[in-house]
Amino acid sequence: MAIEFTPWPEDLAHLYRQKGYWQDRPLSTILQQQSQARPEAIAIICNERHLSYAELDALSSRLAQALLARGIEQHDTALVQLPNCAEFYILFFALLKIGVAPVNALFNHQRHELVEYARQLQPSLFIAATSHALFRDGQFVTQLRRQHASLSTVLLLQDEPASPHSWDFATHGAEDFWTCLTATPVGDPEGAKAESLLTPSAAGQVAFFQLSGGSTGTPKLIPRTHNDYLYSVRRSAEICRLSSDTRFLCALPVGHNFALSSPGALGVFHAGGTLVLAANPEPLSCFHLIAKHRVNMTALVPPAVSLWLKLAETHGAQLVSLELLQVGGANFSPALATQVQAKLGCKLQQVFGMAEGLVNYTRLDDPESLVINTQGKPMCDDDELRILDEAGNEVAPGEVGTLFTRGPYTIRGYYLSEQHNSAAFDPQGYYCTGDLVRMTPQGYLCVVGRGKDQINRGGEKIAAEEIEALLVQHKGVRHAALIPIADALMGEKSCAFIVSATTQPKGPELRKFLRTLGVADYKIPDRFEFVDTLPLTAVGKIDKRKLKQLTQTGANAARI
Repeated sequence: MAIEFTPWPEDLAHLYRQKGYWQDRPLSTILQQQSQARPEAIAIICNERHLSYAELDALSSRLAQALLARGIEQHDTALVQLPNCAEFYILFFALLKIGVAPVNALFNHQRHELVEYARQLQPSLFIAATSHALFRDGQFVTQLRRQHASLSTVLLLQDEPASPHSWDFATHGAEDFWTCLTATPVGDPEGAKAESLLTPSAAGQVAFFQLSGGSTGTPKLIPRTHNDYLYSVRRSAEICRLSSDTRFLCALPVGHNFALSSPGALGVFHAGGTLVLAANPEPLSCFHLIAKHRVNMTALVPPAVSLWLKLAETHGAQLVSLELLQVGGANFSPALATQVQAKLGCKLQQVFGMAEGLVNYTRLDDPESLVINTQGKPMCDDDELRILDEAGNEVAPGEVGTLFTRGPYTIRGYYLSEQHNSAAFDPQGYYCTGDLVRMTPQGYLCVVGRGKDQINRGGEKIAAEEIEALLVQHKGVRHAALIPIADALMGEKSCAFIVSATTQPKGPELRKFLRTLGVADYKIPDRFEFVDTLPLTAVGKIDKRKLKQLTQTGANAARI
């Protein structure tokens, strides 16, 4: 039985097909087309391994056959947790080829998250890596198998393929990833016959699940269909002008929506380019990869950009091939944005998107003012936007409100989440993004914060990201994060966590600085706390829950 999801209304589905957004092809055609057209071209560089498109296609088909032989069936689900490695894409395409829908957990998710994802999905298949602390022994695998009768196959990827296990996989009902993959010999007639039997799920059905980017609670599962996601990939690759000459460094988590489709790895494969994998965005190792493989494009989140800018002062010679840096995932301050061209020697493209669908880009030929000061405009003419006030009314042009959207690649509902869907989607199917934005006369969006990242100070609302963006304009501030703190009189007051750029500024100095910028008094932080670093979530965003814990425990470095 096909995986349940909320479909688009028939009239809109017809419109999206009529306009060519939906082409009724499975996502796996991205790889198969390049394997036929450019079989010897390099698709992935992972450490010292170079996989051609033909090799990636063949390996994914062989793995697909092996999974079918183990009883995995179309419309089953899978829970996947792999680091930045070529095996992620081998597996992803293998699952697409047999119509199995995975959710790709981030590599630093822990027991709580994985147990919750398994509860929601009831997967038949689980794939993880022994380099993760949870898999140093077989206890967690055993726990999952006991809790989920549906879980029939467990594959574990080791640092060295087919190396001796540190614990007995078979005792805990697990198999080695590469032993499973190579079970069908190359050139086996039966294997060739099985290749023709690989059947993806229907293009209008769920291809895989993304994770929501909510800052509280366990992320909700986002069902993405072949049709909607393939359009997003194609259009993103077109806007970003990807080609077979593209050499893209993937340093963000491979399963994250930004790194996968905006345009990400799938956009690179669609264009026939080369994907170079980095373990993480650490500057020096990434700089080395850029120089070694002549990387000309990459994508980062703002905290990583700040580190790159600092190290580029002494290591910039390694970045001569870099032509385009995409920045997304969080608001990017103009103060940092203006440094990209000068210090990294490449163009900047801002990206504002969400795993639920809508993606906005600044265009490559946009004037600097738009690239520096906005987060782009929607990539599709049929992305419908509404910017509403708290009463649900359209705000005046240029005013701040909450962004609602619907379109050919924005979901109509979370997976098996009827109660949440009633709050997250309005009766016309518009998704409430929770982002506070204003629109420029040119139709570009400026993201000023999150609705749930607001501070209600005695009835006055403060968008945290607005103040954060202003604070980092001070020469003594490298990073800033504004959070609410409980107050008996006001309900909430604001506390700014500051990472100093050079010498530590004082609270009164920062307050005076904000006032010189014309900031209303109620927006000026009531308290400043100075720390060495800001804690980050799995995808590189500032972890404000941990900052709130610091204010509650008093475990801060300095307070003013």
